[in-house]
Amino acid sequence: MVELVVSDAKFFKSCIDAISNLVDEGTFEVSSHGLRLRCMDPSQIAMVDFNLPKEGFEKVDAAESAVSIGVNLSDLGKVLARARSLEKLAIRTDEKSNKLSLDFTGESSRHFKLPLLDLGGTLPKEPKIVFDSHAKIRGGPLKEMLKDAGMFSSHVVLQMREGEMVVEAHGDSGDLVIETRKDAPAISELHSTAPSRAMFPFEYLDDITRACPEDETVTLELKSDAPVKVSYKIGPAHLSYYLAPRVENV
Repeated sequence: MVELVVSDAKFFKSCIDAISNLVDEGTFEVSSHGLRLRCMDPSQIAMVDFNLPKEGFEKVDAAESAVSIGVNLSDLGKVLARARSLEKLAIRTDEKSNKLSLDFTGESSRHFKLPLLDLGGTLPKEPKIVFDSHAKIRGGPLKEMLKDAGMFSSHVVLQMREGEMVVEAHGDSGDLVIETRKDAPAISELHSTAPSRAMFPFEYLDDITRACPEDETVTLELKSDAPVKVSYKIGPAHLSYYLAPRVENV
């Protein structure tokens, strides 16, 4: 049996939301080091890499070597949505019933069980990309830029060049260009060894950034016509996403 105890159930819900915004099912690797998941979305154009180290748990009872736990993330998210303030969450595997137990403890005790899934497959490899540009920007302003872009197009162009980050959207109903200098309050760091430009689906960028805390720093890594890497933290949890670009029609 594997047992993980989280002192704040709502925090764990935020972590799972950041994954389930993109994928419906996934396999967690649980070990004495913590919880890890890396998987592709159903369309195979985006990947999420999630890591919650042992420091993020009140208790980790697991072996040194990783154990795989496959779950329906959508169903897990629905259960976690029932988390109440100041509740503790204990997560246990029950090999006999092949189920995952979720026990909430607060003013009362509530016990949920979800079926474990045998999803098979191999862990996807992390893309090896030498990025030309990267920026660190607060989550709130970045999400507002994307919302502005989403009004005009289903795709968003991200650009970086030394000294400036640009977000563009062009559609039948209008055009948008947002230029943000590297000394703007929202940006804490911006470097570019070569101009970088690529187009990405707005819906995916929205899904990837939705769970990011407003004041958390998001790291964007970009290379022309290559997947973008988006990274941020939710408390002690680390999240990284890769999203494939759309080839622009010239």
